[in-house]
Amino acid sequence: MRQLNADALERPAPPRATGRKAQSRQPAARGSTARQPALRQPAARQAVRRRPAPRWRRFAWRAGAILVLLLLIAGGAAWLWRAGIPAAVYARAKDRLLLASADAGYRLRQVIVEGRRNTPREVLLGSLGVHMGDPLLGINPADMKKRLEDLGWIRSVTVERRLPDALYIRISEDYPAAIWQQNGSFRLIDREGHPISDVDIAHFAWLPVVVGDGAPQHTADLLDMLAREPQLAVRVRAAVWVGDRRWNLQFDNGVDVKLPADSPQVAWSLLARLEKQQNLLARDLSVIDMRMPDRLVVRLGPAAVLQRQPGNDT
Repeated sequence: MRQLNADALERPAPPRATGRKAQSRQPAARGSTARQPALRQPAARQAVRRRPAPRWRRFAWRAGAILVLLLLIAGGAAWLWRAGIPAAVYARAKDRLLLASADAGYRLRQVIVEGRRNTPREVLLGSLGVHMGDPLLGINPADMKKRLEDLGWIRSVTVERRLPDALYIRISEDYPAAIWQQNGSFRLIDREGHPISDVDIAHFAWLPVVVGDGAPQHTADLLDMLAREPQLAVRVRAAVWVGDRRWNLQFDNGVDVKLPADSPQVAWSLLARLEKQQNLLARDLSVIDMRMPDRLVVRLGPAAVLQRQPGNDT
């Protein structure tokens, strides 16, 4: 609705003619074409509807009220301490302010979560420590951020209060790179060896398994080495960290490859070349020992050992 012009509503009437000038006016002659002024009935007084306040103004009022509440809550403790007022009085005043803000509409009604893939929904919501209907201004985003970052899957998280009634959570999850086996238990870990979760391990059965106490700390180097020969890396089922200094690789056909402690990348590239040229892993072998730089030692498989026994003509 367009706003009415106050000047137009209060436009003054023309001055009335007085004295001889008024008397000198003669009515128009009969038959004249002069148009006589028509008598007008007084118009009914129109009710002027007040234009509703713009949305930005209403929002500004609400934002201003919230700002005042936040300032009272944040600065109240220091002021009360200086004034010598007990903390219990401040706590009651704070609770009343929060209840007043909730009655004004600043109450939690929705939780928006982005970036969740593997974190269980129930675990995430349980770590928030809030309930629907709680005063939104009573939620501490910093404390909630710390609680969420303690969950295994979450690497980083952002928590925001979005007025008037929403809680926004943006999480960045860790990416599982391997399965760590230790003392019969299994746990997902990332590239840096940080534990992620021990739940639903079967969903990640395609990941390589690293075994040993110090294996997680050396997983990144192992993965970088395996990535140099991807066709051979897909056949590695497990890597055992031995003596806190080197890896033993277990392949899908049961062959164990013992890599040296020094320059394992060189031995890995040599193994990939031998596999391409001589199809080494297809032979009946149980162990390929590459710990010595100038030689390669192999141990035959059970069938090959039996065939080599004296008197065996098969």
